[in-house]
Amino acid sequence: MNVNNKYLMVEQYIKQKIEQGLFTQDEKLPSIRQLSSSMSISKNTVIRAYQELEAQGVIYTVPKSGYRVNQRKMPPIAPPKPNHVDLLSVCKEILTYSADKELLATGSAHPNIDSPAIKSLYAEIGRHSRRQANVPSHYQLPPGNALLLRHLTKISQELGVEVQENEIAVTHGAQQAISLALRALTQAGDIVAVESPCYFGNLLLMESLGLKVVELPSCPRTGLDIDALNNAMDKWDIKALLVTPNFTNPTGSHMPLDKRLALLDSTGSIPIIEDDVFGALAFDETIPPLKLLDRQNRVIYVNSLSKMLDSRLRIGWILAGQYQAQIEKFMVCDNMGSLNLMQSAVGAFLDSGKYRQHVSKMRRSYQANMKLFHSELSEALNHYSSLNGRFKTYLPQGSFLLWLTLPKGVDSDQLYQQAKSQGISILPGSIFGTSGQYNHCIRFSCSNFLSNDEWKQGVAKLAKLIHHQITE
Repeated sequence: MNVNNKYLMVEQYIKQKIEQGLFTQDEKLPSIRQLSSSMSISKNTVIRAYQELEAQGVIYTVPKSGYRVNQRKMPPIAPPKPNHVDLLSVCKEILTYSADKELLATGSAHPNIDSPAIKSLYAEIGRHSRRQANVPSHYQLPPGNALLLRHLTKISQELGVEVQENEIAVTHGAQQAISLALRALTQAGDIVAVESPCYFGNLLLMESLGLKVVELPSCPRTGLDIDALNNAMDKWDIKALLVTPNFTNPTGSHMPLDKRLALLDSTGSIPIIEDDVFGALAFDETIPPLKLLDRQNRVIYVNSLSKMLDSRLRIGWILAGQYQAQIEKFMVCDNMGSLNLMQSAVGAFLDSGKYRQHVSKMRRSYQANMKLFHSELSEALNHYSSLNGRFKTYLPQGSFLLWLTLPKGVDSDQLYQQAKSQGISILPGSIFGTSGQYNHCIRFSCSNFLSNDEWKQGVAKLAKLIHHQITE
């Protein structure tokens, strides 16, 4: 095993001992020094493994006493069964209310558009709209507008992707890009592996394409569980893996380099769809994308400007390698082309040089927002003894999403209805899985958070509703 992956070996060792009953609930685990000595590995490797297991809920820390086994919170060793997805009706209702301007929107994953750069962007769109009124109508065929492609290529290269302009196609957002990739790789009835919890939009895509989903446990800090993936591949004929190494929606996990290498090593020839829509919003450390590390040309790279500029633009792109020609054929057959107005206007905006300064500003803003919201939410929840120490949130290293895990028994669907009646819109965790397994969780968006009375009162109301659910 690669030296950088040794912590995974420690993780598996502890999990197996627990599964075999050799380490039981609340039993003290070997100290860092003991495990380091017995396994002939560094103390830092043991620390990394224990931190990962704690983040997964497998073990917990007792101050000045070390690590102990948690109450059966370990992800199951047996691979999960493929499931059909049935979320459309629920998601439509929730998304309708999440856009209600009368509600305090705490869950919608839209970027902050209160920026001079966004005003410049829409001024550019206005200019192009007036210009095109006097231009003969025509379709923008794949791969897309030449100026826009040039800048999307530069953006991809800055994110660590080795790509040329002729290897990219512009899509109608990242969602269409992922849909096109799945159509190229699968057919109805096939099995696709995803991280769990998983962005509900991707689950809806699986539903529309008639695919089955294997939901693999994911650590909120470091992402996909490689052991669970290996077990699933041994059990099921998985046709593709959809993964977000940079800041998964909803948890915000950031997969470390050694784990990315292990993932590529483990998956053999299985095609991988890499969703990198939050990749440009890394606060500190940037890690090479899977696409750069891929030596078999089997990673399909997907990105979008939605999280950096405005969701309404619907400008995404796809780098599909050996599948690119097939995907561009799908695009022509589906709608003959795309909206030339938006592509040309966004290309001109990117050409103005304002994009990078805007993204840099947004990174700082989102990082500050995330810390403030996390602090206010934690304070509001800890106000109640029923919740004190009984919830988990992790501050991601990028994006603007925050995942809250509450005690089992909390019903986020019911909480969604209760919060709505009090003027607050939340995103219940139930829609991030196929069987409601995250109904005790909530996803928040900090992009438009303001540390003002409206938000403070909204967070306080939400904490009170959660408290009442637990105590009633």
